[in-house]
Amino acid sequence: MKFKAILFAVALSASSLAFAQETKKFGPPAGNALVGDVYGGGVASNVESKAISVDKLSKKLKKDKKVENVAVKGKVTDVCDKKGCWLTIQTEDNSQFFVKMKDYAFFVPTALKGKTVVMDGTAERKITSVDEQKHYAEDAKKPQSEIDAIKAPKEEIRFVANGIKVVN
Repeated sequence: MKFKAILFAVALSASSLAFAQETKKFGPPAGNALVGDVYGGGVASNVESKAISVDKLSKKLKKDKKVENVAVKGKVTDVCDKKGCWLTIQTEDNSQFFVKMKDYAFFVPTALKGKTVVMDGTAERKITSVDEQKHYAEDAKKPQSEIDAIKAPKEEIRFVANGIKVVN
């Protein structure tokens, strides 16, 4: 009987400790996104040197709907404020294209805004639904009027990054 009481006390203590742990608040990772910083699987130097411009990527995607194992160099215009789970890249025609992290495996700091990066991954032209556009607009803390103005699906470049490196 004494053994059962001791075992019960140990189990109760262990479960109390487990549930009493402080929960971490989710958000983008900390960091200043300095030149040379790498996120995800990284970008090898030989891949970095072969990076193409956003304009060249767009031209490739007019021929092929999907381009795998491509490195693209571009300027980050926005980062998800909630987790750092997506970003947008400036295009030559002053629009943007959307970047997600492969398998949701890594996140980037909001300090990446305004930095030039090289990304390694897969690009494709996709139709983005109204609901998905609104979701990302909410993540970006866009004004409600801008969110409400989203009324139609749109075709855009989508990039899934294996790794991202800050280059400028």
